[in-house]
Amino acid sequence: MANTGAPFLRSVHAEDLPERGWPFAIPAVAALAGGLDLDAAVVMLCGDNGTGKSTIVEALAVELGVNVEGGSRHFRFATRETETPLAEHLVVTRRAGPRPADTFFLRAETYFNVATEVERLGGPLDSYGGFSPHDRSHGEGFLDLVTNRFGPGGLYLLDEPESALSVHGCLALLTVMAELAAAGAQFIVATHSPVLLACPGARIYETGADGIERVDYDRAGPVTLTRGFLADPQRYLHHLLDR
Repeated sequence: MANTGAPFLRSVHAEDLPERGWPFAIPAVAALAGGLDLDAAVVMLCGDNGTGKSTIVEALAVELGVNVEGGSRHFRFATRETETPLAEHLVVTRRAGPRPADTFFLRAETYFNVATEVERLGGPLDSYGGFSPHDRSHGEGFLDLVTNRFGPGGLYLLDEPESALSVHGCLALLTVMAELAAAGAQFIVATHSPVLLACPGARIYETGADGIERVDYDRAGPVTLTRGFLADPQRYLHHLLDR
């Protein structure tokens, strides 16, 4: 039976962080010394490029024993050693009780490598909708995996999944996330997507120059910027292009 209790991860904090060098000089990474509450079914990290959100999610995946390029604990391969040193400093507090039914790290930038490894192994493709991911578009392959592999009681880390998806695809992913979260799954997601940030009940953190701040949906950067642009694109274009 699926584990449908509280979120599997309660919090994370970092110990003995170096003061210099990548990624420790990033304000959001340094802020982990004070801890980050993960006690929600859906935790979102948003922020501009280079502010540390993907680094934090990747480090969590490594600390949890998940393949850094994507996959599960049992899906081990490396196209290039890029493991973040942040993982060595993380301390994750888990809830008491049963472990997740499944743990999977899905990241857009290395999903091609995951698809190649799936083909190399040559095993059943049930978790991918019966297709090799290379025989589908990037977005179709993403959604095949989410729809067929993800399930109730699992722990899923996603790094910028919207990079592979149309707006319709983001809405499809949002639906799956909301349904599985209600059935006891936990999601930790780094994203720029105002669509995904709208997942019901999501706890949203924004990374930036001041570290990490918890924000409401209407205050999240991707939401305010997208709304402003759609309300008056010509004003933005004039500012950007007429110099």
